[in-house]
Amino acid sequence: MRILRAAKVLTGRQGEVIPDGEVAVDGATIVHVGPRGSSGEDGDVLDLPGCTVLPGLIDAHVHLGFDDKVDPVTRRSQESDHHLLLRMAENARKLVSAGVTTARDLGARGFLDLALRDAIEEGLAVGPHLIAATRPITLTGGHCWYMGGEADDLPAIRRVARENLRAGADCLKIMASGGQMTPGAPPSWSRQYSTEQIRAVVEEAAVRGKGVAAHAHAHAAIRSAVEAGVTTIEHCSFLTAAGHRYDAELAELVAASGTYVCPTVHGVFWRLRDTFGAEMLDTWLHGVVAMRDAGVRLIAGTDSGFAAAGVANRTDGYVAGLEVFAHAGFGNAEIIEMATVRAADACGAGAVTGSVEAGKRADLIAVRGDPLQRVSDLRDPVLVLVSGRAVTQAGVDTVTPSV
Repeated sequence: MRILRAAKVLTGRQGEVIPDGEVAVDGATIVHVGPRGSSGEDGDVLDLPGCTVLPGLIDAHVHLGFDDKVDPVTRRSQESDHHLLLRMAENARKLVSAGVTTARDLGARGFLDLALRDAIEEGLAVGPHLIAATRPITLTGGHCWYMGGEADDLPAIRRVARENLRAGADCLKIMASGGQMTPGAPPSWSRQYSTEQIRAVVEEAAVRGKGVAAHAHAHAAIRSAVEAGVTTIEHCSFLTAAGHRYDAELAELVAASGTYVCPTVHGVFWRLRDTFGAEMLDTWLHGVVAMRDAGVRLIAGTDSGFAAAGVANRTDGYVAGLEVFAHAGFGNAEIIEMATVRAADACGAGAVTGSVEAGKRADLIAVRGDPLQRVSDLRDPVLVLVSGRAVTQAGVDTVTPSV
């Protein structure tokens, strides 16, 4: 048994702190949480003075197969699966270096995310636990068509959903609206699927006890996603051809449904603000705050892997996204809950991870300082445990740039 002792233990639940606390870990499982000395002395004690122990962070929206150098469509024809899988593994290593112990990969070609997920669980690769959606369901030539999930009618939609689940997908992803990363695809402010078509995906996932994430920028797509009963809405940016237009009535519908929203708040906000202008980015961020105020259940996720205007959203830049939430007026305790307990629940992993409590998986980090006072203290992990295994990557780099 290993006992971690620290100046503070945060359980992940908003405001819950154990000063001068400790966490006992037996193998891959947390077996005790309490004040210093409550676990006894029968174990290897790791004292972490001046540090805070808290749940491992969760990034609810990543794309380990994207990078900032070549557009994904070109990658599809020029990069072999073998090379792509190695790059995905490096991105996973970068992700865990930031203290992320669970990540939901919402789009990968060739079921490579499943291969990487299983390799990490076997200890053949270093990275967070992966919740894999495999091929996003999209129109022929629609947003992210190059990942292989094209489907235009109900029979095809059900077939792709079933194929993904048969391969071992942990959840399903549907492109309810268009997107800006795919040349020639419908734009972000247009709807790709009807409520009935999205509901078919929800039904297929429910048969196997899985959830559905819906990529939805457009107002009509957001409404259809809610009406269809998806688990999470990704982005939910209320986008129109003229820009972001927050819809209070629609936000209230989302809140009343209990649907989680991952607004993909990321750390490149400031650079994109300089590139595209303060008005556009500030309007988007004000919409995120308005959703919080309306009672929408927000979770943390970065959409890491994408690049816009030459600005890369790095996989190891997770904490920078949390700092944007802080800039927008979110409290630090709330931010930590969004990045741990609530994100775990939204991703269907709340029974096993997301909080520091006996019986949960030993996905833990220790950071210098106190993130309840300064979210930026999360940038300095001194210990990262994934299922009780130390995978701390601080100071490790490779010739491959983080993406």
